[in-house]
Amino acid sequence: MVNSEFSSNNKKWALILGGSSGLGLATAKKLAQHGYHIIVVHRDRKSSLQGIEDSFKGIISNKINFKNYNVDALNPDKRKGMIADITQLLPAGHKIKVLVHSIAKGNLKPMQSKTERELDNQDLLLTINAMAVSLYDWTKELINANLFSEDARIISFTSEGNVKAWPSYGAVSAAKATLESLTRNIALEFAPLGIKANCIQAGVTETTSFKMIPNSDGIKESALKRNPNERLTTPDDVANVVYLLCMDEAKWITGTVIKVDGGESLR
Repeated sequence: MVNSEFSSNNKKWALILGGSSGLGLATAKKLAQHGYHIIVVHRDRKSSLQGIEDSFKGIISNKINFKNYNVDALNPDKRKGMIADITQLLPAGHKIKVLVHSIAKGNLKPMQSKTERELDNQDLLLTINAMAVSLYDWTKELINANLFSEDARIISFTSEGNVKAWPSYGAVSAAKATLESLTRNIALEFAPLGIKANCIQAGVTETTSFKMIPNSDGIKESALKRNPNERLTTPDDVANVVYLLCMDEAKWITGTVIKVDGGESLR
């Protein structure tokens, strides 16, 4: 339900894929603070929903419209259904200003192991589809539904694993490289529609997804040693830059990877 009291003068909406935790949730909170109406797509178990709903209350307190779908964003039929629903949800003249892709679903398996299941073709395909190809799927279908504003921004999250080899990170690394490649072509081929697309390369950030990476403690320790600011990146650090990329002054930034790591990658 859209509250007309919150909608009359503000027509900016942000659609966040994977917005119930980590970078996606921090981004939802940041954009809501600046008056964006928020749509979150997430996939969580019932046992986690109470804590997630509590987090969403902080977004709603900004007196903006808020809608969340606890639905698999990777399912083509579910995606079509959500886009049809969003089309009905948005009032006349309202469009999606920002699409944020923060889906973190992938396989963290070694390529060679005598004790663990090894990475296989299906693991790679699932990870690349979830963490990269789905960005294009959503972008294309939102365009086909004429839901993007004339100056839309598409933002996704990559990592230093895009160029560095970490044990058991091969599938995610391949997905991040694919994500960056697709972002460049989205920026190029959809420029006539006014769309700008960029990736943010966050420094090591202690999210739930990061803690699932094998030897995450070692990666964290290394990041702290390398970072000249002597701390890890936070979700709020990343959300701040998402907001910067949504500003009018950032409309000439497109097709690039922006590092948000406090100088961590300098060493």
